[in-house]
Order: sequence, then C-alpha cells, then structure tokens
Amino acid sequence: MKLKILVGTMTSTADYVAQAIQMDCADLTQDIEVVLMDGLDIDVFDEDALYLICASTYGSGDVPDNARALYESLDSRPKFLGHVRYGVIALGDRTYAQTFCFGGRKFDERLQGLGARRIGEVWCHDASAGTMPEELGTAWCREWLKEALAATQKVDA
Repeated sequence: MKLKILVGTMTSTADYVAQAIQMDCADLTQDIEVVLMDGLDIDVFDEDALYLICASTYGSGDVPDNARALYESLDSRPKFLGHVRYGVIALGDRTYAQTFCFGGRKFDERLQGLGARRIGEVWCHDASAGTMPEELGTAWCREWLKEALAATQKVDA
C-alpha cells in the first residue's frame, strides 16, 4: 500500500523528517510519496493510500502557513473520510506547554471529526529536548508503519 506523507512546515524540519522516513522505510513499503501541503485541500484524501500527517506547530499553536488551506478545507468543505487511515507526527517545543504540538494535533482532531481513523498514537517531538526529529521520527515510523500496514491488510481482506 502507498504511504502518502503530507508535510506542513515553516522551517523545513517536518520536510526533513518526511524525507528521512521516505529513505529509511523503503524496505517496508516501496511506494512512499512526500507531498508538501502547499495548495492542497480535502480532495488529497480521495486517493487510496495510507496517510501520515507530518506537521510542525507555528505561532500560538497554529498549523504552518503552507498547511492552512488544507486544514481550513477540512472545515469549509467537509466530507466523510471513513476510508482514510492515518498517523500523525507532530513537531513542537515543550517550552510552549499550552500549545505543544498543536499543529499535528489539530489535524488529528479535524480528521477524526470527519470519520478518518488514526492508527496508533500521535507521536510528538520536543524541539527543546535537543534530540534529532529525523532519527526519532524514523524509528517511530518504522514501528507505526508495520502496525498500519497490518491494520490496512486486515481491512482489505
């Protein structure tokens, strides 16, 4: 099954994480597409794929500027997304405790509200921890992807 990684970023960190996943997880699924959220809308979820939202948090807990159109379309053009299976990588900074990882969490909340089903838990990276999000995100994704692919195969069977 295709893994489509939708990237919301301001400083390219989420894009670096997505690219690291694309390279490191090719042995688990050969079809991994990284797509910046620029100009996307809810119709991106029409494709039969497994989705991974990889989004940073900006400002006061907002989604990144390049993700705004997609995020807003989930509200302004809602449709049932019961066929969508997805995971979330949320990037944030715990020093902003009240809005930590809200970029990814906001996508998660909207997608669930439209009937999409998240596989696993939202994975949050704390920029203030001094760890590399590419390394930790890839390790998390390898485990998540195994679970997600098994879950989608059960649905297809």
